[in-house]
Amino acid sequence: MNTEEADKVNNAADAFLNVRRSALGNRWQVRPFEGRIAEAIAAQLSIPLKAAEIMAARGVSIEGASDFYTPSIKAQMPDPSTILDMDRATSRIVSAVMDGEEIAIFGDYDVDGATSSAIFQRYLTAAGGRVRTYIPDRMQEGYGPNAPALLSLAGDGVTLVITVDCGTLSFEPLQAAADAGLDVIIVDHHKAEATLPEAIAVVNPNRLDESGALTQLAAVGVSFMVLVAVNRLLKERGWFGPNRPAPDLLSLLDIVALGTVCDVVPLTGLNRAFVAQGLKVMAKRQNIGLTALSDVGRIDEAPTTYHAGFILGPRVNAGGRVGCASLGTRLLTTESWDEAKAIALELDGYNQDRRVIEAEVQEAALAAVTREYGPEAAPATLVFAAGKDWHPGVIGIVASRLKERYNRPTFVLSEVDGEVKGSGRSISGVDMGAAIIEAAQKGLVVKGGGHAMAAGLSATPDQLAALKSFLEDYMAAQVKQASGDPTLTLDGALSVGGANLELISAIERVGPYGVGNPGPRFALQDTVLVKCDIVGADHIRAIFKGKDGASIKAMAFRAADNALGHCLRSGQGRHFHIAGKLKRNEWNGRVSVEMMLDDVYCLDEN
Repeated sequence: MNTEEADKVNNAADAFLNVRRSALGNRWQVRPFEGRIAEAIAAQLSIPLKAAEIMAARGVSIEGASDFYTPSIKAQMPDPSTILDMDRATSRIVSAVMDGEEIAIFGDYDVDGATSSAIFQRYLTAAGGRVRTYIPDRMQEGYGPNAPALLSLAGDGVTLVITVDCGTLSFEPLQAAADAGLDVIIVDHHKAEATLPEAIAVVNPNRLDESGALTQLAAVGVSFMVLVAVNRLLKERGWFGPNRPAPDLLSLLDIVALGTVCDVVPLTGLNRAFVAQGLKVMAKRQNIGLTALSDVGRIDEAPTTYHAGFILGPRVNAGGRVGCASLGTRLLTTESWDEAKAIALELDGYNQDRRVIEAEVQEAALAAVTREYGPEAAPATLVFAAGKDWHPGVIGIVASRLKERYNRPTFVLSEVDGEVKGSGRSISGVDMGAAIIEAAQKGLVVKGGGHAMAAGLSATPDQLAALKSFLEDYMAAQVKQASGDPTLTLDGALSVGGANLELISAIERVGPYGVGNPGPRFALQDTVLVKCDIVGADHIRAIFKGKDGASIKAMAFRAADNALGHCLRSGQGRHFHIAGKLKRNEWNGRVSVEMMLDDVYCLDEN
């Protein structure tokens, strides 16, 4: 196919492969790109054309191709001092380290909070600081700083608290800390109000008076930039020498990559560089905690964003959700192999418990939604599922599942002992964090905050009706513009034989993939379903054969009871277009390609 034909195909407006309504109700569309740009990128970087096409389809220009293909932290990271309050925070931290003050890191209990806490703990300890970490209990203390914990730290001799991945909206607790003479520095990325809490410094790219250049960083990315600035100032003040070498900041990038991936921030710009370089560090297995967790998760290949987001991250999260909140940070900071193995096994157990609890809450939440809207109907604006005694540690995951099911912003709320805790997940184009901050300002919740794609809140039962009404009104226009008809975007069509290891190698060279740089998804045309069965609790495993005689294994996760699963389970011997992401599979020394199924279209029924 020549360049002109490629441009014509890739910019076609009609449904791709004529799939206007798939098994999951999607219209398939191809991701457009300009063939001339792809060819120029391929020539400039000496890479396969398919890799260049993937880049061009994601808006990479010829001028930006080199930085995208070989992401460098040095090239992407601005001077940390460009962030407001950075120099003030840095100066106070450096003074605390050099003067031997007691420093406490106050972190959140999710992966972003655990990783942010861990890199502060590891760096400041290596730099000679006296530092401890405090992670609040989700059930007993809730999210963010609380006055009793801060005052207790002060009573133990702590003179400086650094909050990470929290604190931006903690007005009353931080005022109590200030009144007690406790200095607090906030390092966060959640949306802020016009007024900031009482603190020595608020380092947050999402402050309203910030430039907006770094708003997409996870808290762990902001934390790393603070440590770069601290390291620089300690060097300037002559703190390091033969008997006290400067810590290796780059060795922390495996932890930074884990937090960045798991917080689902866009993998573009500096985030992309953090993850690309961090995965290389992770592959060296230098952090014994991550190594132990990788072994428990049976990761026996070079780590990718998939391993970080779906194997390591959920286990780190499990301690904060249904177990001991501090386990994640302890795992990432321990220097004891025996302790690392013990914590990794404990987290794995908590993750199994979490799955059971999550399934129970999800079933109850779905029942609540069905009672309100009916078995087939979908909410017009948002999903708002509330119940009693649902475990607060899993409501965020359940909100994600319902968001995927209905393609609507979703809030799941649980009332326990007269107090309501809620967690929300949004769809692209709907700013959930802004909505909850507005609700807090109107007195519709006790407290709440978040960022564009996720939010948390606490409320009283009698606030829920007004809160739901407000959110529906606030989000209606955004949802209408963002939702539209469901579509599945593809990077082209292949024969089964064309889904080979050479293509996988080309795909891998354009990673890491995530939000902002979506992994390539292809359609395999006119395949026959040879075999289909259920594995695990609700996963579908299938084998398809193409016209060229080649076969491919495919997996569809959590699909046994949805429309995709029903279509496949009754479709043996039928012809399908299938769509999904290709991955390398290594088993018993044999390397093959398999597809992670996202959708199918049965040709025999259309």
